[in-house]
Amino acid sequence: MLSRNKNKRLSSVINNVNFSGVVLVKEKEDITLQLAEGYSDRVNKTANNLGTRFGIASGCKIFTAVGICQLVEKGIISFETRLKDVLEDVFPFFDETITVHHLLTHTSGVPDYFDESIMADFEELWKERPMYLLNHLRDFLPMFQNKKMMFKPGEKFHYNNAGFILLGLIIEKKAGLSFQDYAHCRIFEPCAMKDSGFFRFDNLPKNTAIGYIDNKEDGTWRTNIYSLPIRGGSDGGAYVTAQDMSLFWEGLCNKKLLSEEYTERLMTPHVKVDENEYYGYGLWISKKNEAIYKYHLMGYDPGVSFHSAFYPKDRITVVIPSNKSFGPFTVMEEIEKDLKLI
Repeated sequence: MLSRNKNKRLSSVINNVNFSGVVLVKEKEDITLQLAEGYSDRVNKTANNLGTRFGIASGCKIFTAVGICQLVEKGIISFETRLKDVLEDVFPFFDETITVHHLLTHTSGVPDYFDESIMADFEELWKERPMYLLNHLRDFLPMFQNKKMMFKPGEKFHYNNAGFILLGLIIEKKAGLSFQDYAHCRIFEPCAMKDSGFFRFDNLPKNTAIGYIDNKEDGTWRTNIYSLPIRGGSDGGAYVTAQDMSLFWEGLCNKKLLSEEYTERLMTPHVKVDENEYYGYGLWISKKNEAIYKYHLMGYDPGVSFHSAFYPKDRITVVIPSNKSFGPFTVMEEIEKDLKLI
């Protein structure tokens, strides 16, 4: 069992990174650690609390993957359905063999609107296209639909945000709902995630943390209000509480969202990323001695960082959202060492 008071190393790590957010650890049915640090609103010195909502950036790609698997389970589409056969939009340079499976596994080769391997500053995107215009998934299409492919479908893994925008558009087309409404009705509600949602940046509900971008050189900071799209979508940007995210893991693993067959399909290592790291559908998978020991999610945006994991052997869930650009990864590492998970 973890305890910050009893674990000097964990306390030291939290202090050293000046962590701002929430840490939740659940071992089987019991929450063994919950703590909140830092401010959700620095100007008014409003402290983060256990029920504070945080943005999780790409951590919510798993919601998109679940939505697609639900459509497949119902027979509405298949994993081999081709992009060109389901979306009517014109993609002049896209390969006609791109499938849903390719999009889910970041192996499609479609051009990205933000390629994290070559672009360092997410804020650069909004100089030509203001972030407040990105209200709907279709608003992202002009940013990549007329670009050329990066590689042939299935050739390799290359993390891709645009691919998940396309998956969200497929969900909207086939479900007849906006992606955000679909996630609320078909994912959040079945898991009793009552405090989670895709909230507009200019209309955030109470007890939602403001994201902060710190300048380490001079100690100044600013909020991330001009750094992100006005509303999150299928590639990232949901707001959750730590407790809600633990409920999501519980709902997923207890087959509240998908049948056993499709839960297993979602959590299968479909593509190898490096020596011990794989990608399933919307989530990362870590192996040790050829056996899966961790399913995990991560998300980074300006003023947002998030890590969450489920360790199947020990049935341990860890959720660490933060309203700063750094912190959760280091805290997660210490928790894993303390619980002997790595």
